[in-house]
Amino acid sequence: MTKLLGSRAAGAVLATAIVGLTLATAYIHLGLGGLLFTLNGLGYAGLAALFVIGIVSPVEIVRRFSWFPRFALIGYTAMTIAGYLVMGPYFTLGFIAKGIEVALIAALVLDIVRVYGSPMAFVRTALGSIAPILPGRFRQTAA
Repeated sequence: MTKLLGSRAAGAVLATAIVGLTLATAYIHLGLGGLLFTLNGLGYAGLAALFVIGIVSPVEIVRRFSWFPRFALIGYTAMTIAGYLVMGPYFTLGFIAKGIEVALIAALVLDIVRVYGSPMAFVRTALGSIAPILPGRFRQTAA
């Protein structure tokens, strides 16, 4: 399974699925009208763009923080699901969008395992990329 997830083709398929699912839920939200739905749809579209930029950019600073769109997209999607469950309105298209969003979170978790090896390696990478800007008391020291 790890070898399959590590292949270049699997990475391209997974990235395409993540962008597709993100843009699908953006499209649904943008089509609903109203400020809250429009802003939510624009947020998804922006995060899809950041995800793609993080993957394809050769610039070192962008690659260093390429973990951030994954983290932000998981959090944004989870908050969208929670907001829907709290506020509603409950209708068929809303439940379809939530299904897409659950699939998006699952695809992002698979991508994290594929790229970083494990969720803890993902956290270590994220903390390592922001360590230089943290105050001294928060930096990890070598034992």
